[in-house]
Amino acid sequence: MSTSFEPFTPANGAGGGRRSQEWSWNETQAQDPWAQPQQQQQPVYEQPPVYEQPPAWSTGYQQQYQQPYEQPYQQQPYPQQVYNPPPMQAGPPAPVKAKGGKFRVAGIGLVAALVAVSGWQILRMENVIKSSEDLADAVSASQGRTEELEKKLTSVFDSESVAEGVLPSVFRVRAGEFTGTAFSVGQSDGRTSLFTNYHVVEETFEDGGRQVALERGNTRINATIVKVDPEKDLALLRANREIAPLEVAAGDVKPGQQVMAVGAPLGLEDSVSTGVISAFRDTEDGPTIQFDAPINPGNSGGPVVNADKQVVGIATAKARDAEGIGLAIPIAVACETLGACGNG
Repeated sequence: MSTSFEPFTPANGAGGGRRSQEWSWNETQAQDPWAQPQQQQQPVYEQPPVYEQPPAWSTGYQQQYQQPYEQPYQQQPYPQQVYNPPPMQAGPPAPVKAKGGKFRVAGIGLVAALVAVSGWQILRMENVIKSSEDLADAVSASQGRTEELEKKLTSVFDSESVAEGVLPSVFRVRAGEFTGTAFSVGQSDGRTSLFTNYHVVEETFEDGGRQVALERGNTRINATIVKVDPEKDLALLRANREIAPLEVAAGDVKPGQQVMAVGAPLGLEDSVSTGVISAFRDTEDGPTIQFDAPINPGNSGGPVVNADKQVVGIATAKARDAEGIGLAIPIAVACETLGACGNG
């Protein structure tokens, strides 16, 4: 087995002894295994003269073949180059430190970003809370305004409330065979002053009588005719009993203003009807309020009141063969003519 590896000795025969002799013996090609394949290949070629060249060519060919075969095997450059990278592996500690520094910087930046974001969120929450408080205040104020507005809208014309406040001051007037309506406008020293139309008490007054009756439910109060104005169709009554007076409206009425007519139409006491001011007119008989609240005989002398339970006029007449056309004397005219508003 050891002799099979002897042909791999150096080509120059260095080392002496038996190996150099064996190598020289191999060069004679007497029993060289390398020469036998060449002898077997010679019969294949068609031009024998090319292969019958002198032995020097064959020997040179063998030398050229053997030298490049032995040199790459002895030098073995590839394994040496493969193990060159280990020095590069010894250097990673420095880059690791650099990466660690980068990570540290990145971590610091991340923490700073989180702190900034947290601060921004806190500031935003404070703004949100403040906005919420402002919104709550605004909503509260809005609710207050809404309630106030609802009150005002309700007070624009709450017919039930108006009737409740006005009716105790309004009475049916019975003067002889005629009936109408009268209402309190003032009181003093236990006496009450009331307004009505002259045409309600006209027959009694013309006959020389001065006594009329005020009726409401089971209540009956005697009253006296103390002053009249036939041209303006006004009469002042006075009763020796205190009756809560109605407040007199200041200023002029306006078209569209809601009103209520209170009286005893056809003798039916405590009757109310609602409507609006249709117009304010200057006629031959003086200033007149036109309204569309239904009235009938018996409403004469009754108050026409606004949403604040204030008297704006005295119902006087209605148009014949028409609906929704009622006429009233402005309360300011009555107060100026009879001079009893607010006192007895």
